[in-house]
Amino acid sequence: MTGAFRYLKGDKVIWAVIIFLSLVSLLAVYSSTGTLAYRFQGGNTAYYILKHSSILMVSLAIIFITHMIPYKFYSRLSQLFLVASVILLFITLVMGTTINEASRWLTLPGLGFTIQTSDFAKLSLIMYLARLLSQKQHDIKNLRESFISILIPVLLVCGLIMPANLSTSLILFTTCVILMFIGRVRTRYLMVLITSGLFLVSVFVAIALYSQSEGRLGTWQNRIESFVSSSGEGNYQVEQSKIAIATGGLVGKGPGNSSQRNFLPHPYSDFIYAIIIEEYGLTGAVVVLSFYLWLFYRGALIVKRSSRTFPAFLAFGLTLSIVMQAMINMAVVANILPVTGQPLPLVSMGGSSLIFTSIALGIILSVSNGIQKTADYNQQNIENLSDEPQD
Repeated sequence: MTGAFRYLKGDKVIWAVIIFLSLVSLLAVYSSTGTLAYRFQGGNTAYYILKHSSILMVSLAIIFITHMIPYKFYSRLSQLFLVASVILLFITLVMGTTINEASRWLTLPGLGFTIQTSDFAKLSLIMYLARLLSQKQHDIKNLRESFISILIPVLLVCGLIMPANLSTSLILFTTCVILMFIGRVRTRYLMVLITSGLFLVSVFVAIALYSQSEGRLGTWQNRIESFVSSSGEGNYQVEQSKIAIATGGLVGKGPGNSSQRNFLPHPYSDFIYAIIIEEYGLTGAVVVLSFYLWLFYRGALIVKRSSRTFPAFLAFGLTLSIVMQAMINMAVVANILPVTGQPLPLVSMGGSSLIFTSIALGIILSVSNGIQKTADYNQQNIENLSDEPQD
């Protein structure tokens, strides 16, 4: 490798996926924010693409920095991150900033910048769970006494996320269950965790109904009813998305030629995949989907090549979380699932979601880099031994 590419460590295919999705993001965001620019920026169509480009450049820098840090460092950081995320989630729940009728954001004092604390909590919990599972692998079948150390963090974090962001809470909970299954946790313990999660959701819904203060419960109900009965606000989004998909055809209308961006709510974030299909057709949709599946495949290869449990669990958990979110976003656009509000990782316009996705990708690359260094070191030792003179 020559030039700047020699500084990119870890899996080069994952780097290619990151660069490709970043380019797709630039094209899609520029196309989908035209109406937004005319409405709020006096027709300055360059405003949002310049803003998004700057955030994207920061995100790429974050990937580069985090991928240079040895993955062992993240094991120690996971404890601090988990405590910090619980505190931030509680503060958000009590005094969070409300955007689009959801109190998911926390405004940083003096900066005017908002972060979605659930993104940080998702990253923290996966890191912490990978650490716990790796530490207990020697006695994983006798987890009865220490299972509570796994149960409490998962239920606490997912429970704090749930009131404002049910979809993220369910994605994170599912990721944790799958990660624990891969980590050889007994099925009966997983059933305890699933039952506890269902009980927590039931209690929250019951309290919301009893107090007659629905909050986000009304939003969940409306979205599910819209999905089932084909009516309501959520269905309007889906109908506009279907029009974008139908008119996209095989090769699409071409870059910048979307018409549904003028009718589809949030075409630059939750429904950006519909704009991609409209402008690049089924071909573009399959290519973007393939790159996410490619990312999952490379993550699985990292796990296969790892000789240690912590990096394997860490890479698998973070990769699964990113790809699962992408699949859910695409399923919503195609009306396979109710509207969830999940952005398309690395593609949708956004701030904190893009930044924390970048941190996760940087950590995955750090694991890949560490595994490659170990393999190169072992190979060098083998070669040195083979070069020694024989008696």
